Amino acid sequence: MNQPFSVAVKPDAEELLKVLRREGAPRRLHHLELFLDPEIRSSVFERYDLGEDLEADTPWELELAREVRVHAFLGYDVFRVGVMHKDVFPVPDLQAQDTEAGDQSRGERDWVDEHGGPIRSWEDFERYAWPRIRDIDLAPLEWMEDNLPAGMGCYDLTAHILEMVTFLQGYETLCYNLFDAPELVEAICRRVGEFYLEYTKLLCDFRCVAVIWGSDDMGFRSSTMVSPDFLRKQILPWHRACAEAAHAAGKPYLLHACGHLEEIMGDLIDTVGIDGKHSFEDVILPVEEAWRRYGARISILGGIDVDFLCRSEPAAIRRRVRETLEACAGEERGNGYCLGTGNTVANYLPLDNYLAMLDEGRRFGL
Repeated sequence: MNQPFSVAVKPDAEELLKVLRREGAPRRLHHLELFLDPEIRSSVFERYDLGEDLEADTPWELELAREVRVHAFLGYDVFRVGVMHKDVFPVPDLQAQDTEAGDQSRGERDWVDEHGGPIRSWEDFERYAWPRIRDIDLAPLEWMEDNLPAGMGCYDLTAHILEMVTFLQGYETLCYNLFDAPELVEAICRRVGEFYLEYTKLLCDFRCVAVIWGSDDMGFRSSTMVSPDFLRKQILPWHRACAEAAHAAGKPYLLHACGHLEEIMGDLIDTVGIDGKHSFEDVILPVEEAWRRYGARISILGGIDVDFLCRSEPAAIRRRVRETLEACAGEERGNGYCLGTGNTVANYLPLDNYLAMLDEGRRFGL
C-alpha cells in the first residue's frame, strides 16, 4: 500500500480526552476534525486501497466499516458518525453547481435561503413538522458500540441551536422577528433547544461516544450574527444545559462556532462551561492568538486556516503547521491543543495539502 505518512500512530481516545481536559502532556500530538467531507473520505479510501478484506453483513454496515478504516488510517482517535442529518428539521435548500471541478466535486452545492424559511408566523409554527427523538435511527451508533476498534471513539454533532433557529426562519426574517415577533422567536428557540438537549442526553448514553460536540455558528467576520444579549438569554442557556448533561456523563463538551465571538467568549467559558473551542480563521482570530488568550482555560482545537490550506503548496503548509505547533503545543498548560483545519476538511481542499498537514503533525516532537 502506498503510504503518505512518515510516522505511524495508533488511535488512543483515552489520551485524547486527557488532552481535551488539559490534564498533562500527551505522548504524541493528537489530530481532531469536526468532519471530513465524503468526497475526501472517498478519495483517501480509493487512493490507498483501504477496502482490502473489508466485509459486513449489510451495505450500511459496510459503509460504517469503511468510515472506521479511513479515519484509523488517517490517525484519528475519534470521528463523526452522521446520525443526525440536516433533514431532521425540514428546511428547503437552494442549489448551484459545485465550483470544485475535479475528482472531488459533488456536482452541486446547497445552502439555506437567508431571506425566509418555513416558519414566519405562529400559523407556520403550529403546522411545522417538528422532529421527535424517537424517530431518529440510532443504528449507526449501536453498530459503533459493538464494532469500534480498541482505542477509537466517535461522536455526532449536536446543539445547532442558533443555526436551526436561523434556518427555520431565514436570517433576514429572524432579524425582523427579533423586534416584530419576539415571542415567536423565543418559542422557536425553546422547541429547538429542547430537542437538542434531549438528543445530547441520548448521545451521552452511548459508551462509544467519547465527546459531546456542539456545533453552532454564531458569528461572521466582524461580530456575532445577533446581539450578544440575545445569545445570552435565548441560545447559550441551551448550550449550558447540553454541557451540563455531557459533564454529568463524564464527557467533555466541545463547541464548534464560526465567526467573531470575542464578546461572548467569557460566557462560553465561564457560564456555558465549554471544554474546548473549534473553528478559527486567520482574518478573524488566528489560532495562535486564541491559544495565547484562552489556552490556560480551555483546549484549542484545529486552526490551520482552510483558505491557506487550499491555496498553498505542501512545503508552505508544513512550515505553517510547525510554527503553529511550536506556538500552541510546545508549552505546558496541559497541552490542550489538537491539530486540524480551521473548520472542516472540505471537498475543495487538495488532498495532498491535507495529507501534508497530517504528516507534519505526526512528525512533531520527534
